[in-house]
Amino acid sequence: MAATDLGEGEGAGDLVERWGGEAGLSDVLAAHSNAGYLAPLVRETAGLDVPLVAMGAALPPAEGRYALAPPALRDMIAALADADGLLPPWTRWWPSGSLDDVVPADRLTELDAACPRLPVAYVDETFEAPKGWASRPSAYLAFGQTYAEEIEAARSWGWPVRVLDGAHLHHLHAPDEVAAAVIAVATPFVP
Repeated sequence: MAATDLGEGEGAGDLVERWGGEAGLSDVLAAHSNAGYLAPLVRETAGLDVPLVAMGAALPPAEGRYALAPPALRDMIAALADADGLLPPWTRWWPSGSLDDVVPADRLTELDAACPRLPVAYVDETFEAPKGWASRPSAYLAFGQTYAEEIEAARSWGWPVRVLDGAHLHHLHAPDEVAAAVIAVATPFVP
């Protein structure tokens, strides 16, 4: 799932509906980064009975309402918005050079061009976590310790957790390793 699918005037709820319609034949639902907040809703909307693999992803709480960004991140990125309330592409949220270990050098221009300019309002949307979502078949694939709180939450929910040595966009650096890890953590749930 990618926020690049966000159309003019659409919000995260529109993405959930669209992604839910597109995920119908999936054996596994994999979500990365901020898409982790929406993946349980996509699984529910699509009526999927497949495992969710959160890979280097944020996670909603087991129950209750939540926003699409923690307050500190929301405040940091809000300061980057232009006069129309649009954020720069994700690749420009961080100080120069800070993505050197995260994005392969030969992919940065391509990634920057593909990143959408989201409205700050996108991260202010709130959702209700689907009832019982965290107890459904799920696993967490971490890239280093970037999402340490999510790793601990996944463990506390009894999910299989695997940690690969890598940065946030490790799937761009080692796609075969990441694909094999996704399959490995999802395999116990797939008939």
